[in-house]
Amino acid sequence: MKVAFSTQDRQRVDAHFGWAKNLSVYEVMPDGYHFVENFEFGGKLEEDGDEDKLAPKLAAIHDCAILYVAAIGGSAAARVVAVKIHPIKVAQPEPILDILDKLQEVLKGTPPPWLRKALLKGQAATPTFEDEDEAHHDR
Repeated sequence: MKVAFSTQDRQRVDAHFGWAKNLSVYEVMPDGYHFVENFEFGGKLEEDGDEDKLAPKLAAIHDCAILYVAAIGGSAAARVVAVKIHPIKVAQPEPILDILDKLQEVLKGTPPPWLRKALLKGQAATPTFEDEDEAHHDR
């Protein structure tokens, strides 16, 4: 599962999504995680209300399941959710590696329903035993 982090320093979740200089992406599995890519957003970021600044960010993280942010506006959060990315706001700047460690531990156990759903992002639907049982009952 890919996870994006809104960051100024590439070390901590410390940036408002719309103003972030970097979106760092990691692949997270129950047995580990690794850095995938950093998307850098330079130039002059416009004042609030400039929705166009979000399009390249949304495109960069389109295949991520979760986005960690220090802050995010209502319309930006709606756009993130619309592309099936789960935004999570941290209360204070938090090291990315600490979040990755915690997320990895949750994945080793029984993830909450929202996280199980996020894990399926980008995977083809595979039939479950329940689906198979229902198919046999229809005959």
